[in-house]
Amino acid sequence: MAEATYAVRRTNPRFSFFADVEVTFRDGTSIPAQITELSSRGCYIETLKPIPMGTELLLSICDGLNTNELHGKVIYVQSGGGLGLFGMGVQFGEMGAEQHSVIDAWLRELAGNRGKVLGKNSELQNPD
Repeated sequence: MAEATYAVRRTNPRFSFFADVEVTFRDGTSIPAQITELSSRGCYIETLKPIPMGTELLLSICDGLNTNELHGKVIYVQSGGGLGLFGMGVQFGEMGAEQHSVIDAWLRELAGNRGKVLGKNSELQNPD
């Protein structure tokens, strides 16, 4: 019997987005990571060590021009399939006006570049 495929429904579209991020934990320790996807409500990060689900953290995201600090919480973890990387879905916490402004600017730029979007059914789609 073939495996059933299930569509992942998303409220907010995710865009491919590559930026460096420093992940800081409540105890003050930090690790480097890479963001690979961004939405208005969260992001997907990759690290060399998994971060347990439910972990609250501070993300310092730098795209080379702007740095944005956001509180977040790990909502799922995926292994890297033997590549030595672990992926985590992070939901952003409450944001101030300045933080929203930076995220919105990044998303507007990504939408304007017509890059690949991970949409409602989690299939790669072009916004054309």
